Amino acid sequence: MSVALPLPAQLLYTGGDRYLAANVGTWRAIMVGIDRLPHETLKALAKVQEDVSWLNPGQEDNYYTATAILPWEGEVAATQTILQRATEGRPTDVYPPFYYGFNRLHFYGDVQGAVKALLVAANHAQEEGTRQALTVMAARWSEKNDETEIAIQTVRMMAEGSKDHALKDYLGLREQRLQGLKLLREAYRRFMDRDGVPPRSLEELVYAGMIDRVPLDPLDGGYLLKDGNVWLMPAKR
Repeated sequence: MSVALPLPAQLLYTGGDRYLAANVGTWRAIMVGIDRLPHETLKALAKVQEDVSWLNPGQEDNYYTATAILPWEGEVAATQTILQRATEGRPTDVYPPFYYGFNRLHFYGDVQGAVKALLVAANHAQEEGTRQALTVMAARWSEKNDETEIAIQTVRMMAEGSKDHALKDYLGLREQRLQGLKLLREAYRRFMDRDGVPPRSLEELVYAGMIDRVPLDPLDGGYLLKDGNVWLMPAKR
């Protein structure tokens, strides 16, 4: 995956069948895998999956794999386009607007936009219990609950719903990575409450007895202390 063919060329190769072209594009995206991807591959992957969302907005595998991989590698805008189209193309599927809302909250810090998307998801729900659960979640998000916990719950839900074992394992590593971030952020807050000044390093949280050790990042990116909080470094695999 290093080249994204123009849409007219994709349609030409499939005899003008946009749904077949969408399936071919989705197959290409899935075949890329989940290992650490070069920048040019990620750009091509995002473009291919955006094109698929135009050819067939309701392509489930396309929006699902895009959501699982692209935003975590910096391609948030492309993911949001894919999810917007999936939301319109799948009016009884709660997941596209739910993931769209999660991305608004987690990557953009847009609480209002996230809550609005979650209420769209609630309107998509076919079961009253699901509708109520999403509405309650929207209320909690509106109160700015712990963003890291929301991220953990969302990634866990994606893993539980994935039919692909490799993708499920990858999302499991993402969850472990976020659990480490949550642990460090909670330790950071306890340190600040006790000492009133920020720690100079993550290791100082260990020396102060806030945590037993700095957690290892299963994706080899690591954690960074910066600007009054703990942040994830880019994943290396």
